[in-house]
Amino acid sequence: MRFSTLLSHLSEVTDTAPRHLGSDPELSGANALDQATAGQLSFLEPGNALAAALSATGASAVLIPARGDEAESLQAQASARGLAWVALADPRLGFAEALEALYPRIVEPPGIHASAVVDPSARLADGVHVGAHTVIGASVMVAAGCTIHANATLYRDVVLGEGCEIHSGAVLHPGSRLGRGCVVHSNAVIGSEGFGFVPTASGWRKMPQTGQVILDDGVEVGCGSTIDRPSVGETRIGAGTKIDNLVHIGHGVVTGKGCALAAQVGIAGGARLGNGVILAGQVGLANKAVMGDRAIASSKSGVHGEVAAGEVVSGYPAIPNRLWLRCSAAFNKLPELAKAVRQLDKTRHP
Repeated sequence: MRFSTLLSHLSEVTDTAPRHLGSDPELSGANALDQATAGQLSFLEPGNALAAALSATGASAVLIPARGDEAESLQAQASARGLAWVALADPRLGFAEALEALYPRIVEPPGIHASAVVDPSARLADGVHVGAHTVIGASVMVAAGCTIHANATLYRDVVLGEGCEIHSGAVLHPGSRLGRGCVVHSNAVIGSEGFGFVPTASGWRKMPQTGQVILDDGVEVGCGSTIDRPSVGETRIGAGTKIDNLVHIGHGVVTGKGCALAAQVGIAGGARLGNGVILAGQVGLANKAVMGDRAIASSKSGVHGEVAAGEVVSGYPAIPNRLWLRCSAAFNKLPELAKAVRQLDKTRHP
């Protein structure tokens, strides 16, 4: 694809967007700036050592930040090197759009593989792809445009909205409900039984988990992640929420819209997340913890109570990020502080 053609796929490119076509190179792919070679596209992000990175890249075309002190000099440098470029307010977004154009998504053809097992009561709309050895249970409803890859399992009474994609090895337990455009990656489990047991004199008595899991429109669930159903009611993941690999979401959890949960996050039952909450890697939320709208918990934080809207917390137990940074700066000084305290104590009690 020619660079000039690629520009038509980028939402930020207007007639007035600064650009230089150079030789209008033919692009066969894309790569990171320090790994790109001839025929590949790359991009620059604010905050990098931009000038040095641009001078060393082997890419044929680059997406350059349109803002910042270095914007004009970067444009001049790229032109001097003969690179094709366009200046964008958000080069990372442009790069994502470029990848979609350079690497078109493979659409599986409609049809049901001969080895798939589909219950007669299941209802599959037109245009659905069902891969080899997939099992679809009783009363399942699959809307138009869904793709169910090989070896996936849909228990009874599962509902998929339009355009969902269920990858190989994923399991959707009874009563799970997915909105439009949801993606469940390999070996993820939706609607498994919540961890509900009642202590008795003779041991643990199982609490039946009769609720359901609901994924609103546009939710994406990473490989190996699990979302449990509750004893009653629902576990609900808000529209547009993105869940990384190896995340566990306990029974009765409710998230708002547009949340982002990084790998190895663990959320205990009954927790509540507002809209736009971000949980970085290995964050843990205790039972019934609350995160307000747009709150952020940095990596390895442990949240036990309530975090206010817009607050950033860190550490275990989680405290405001600025306070945690001050505490962290003091950690390495603790041995000296302890020594000073001992010496002071000796002077007071010889």
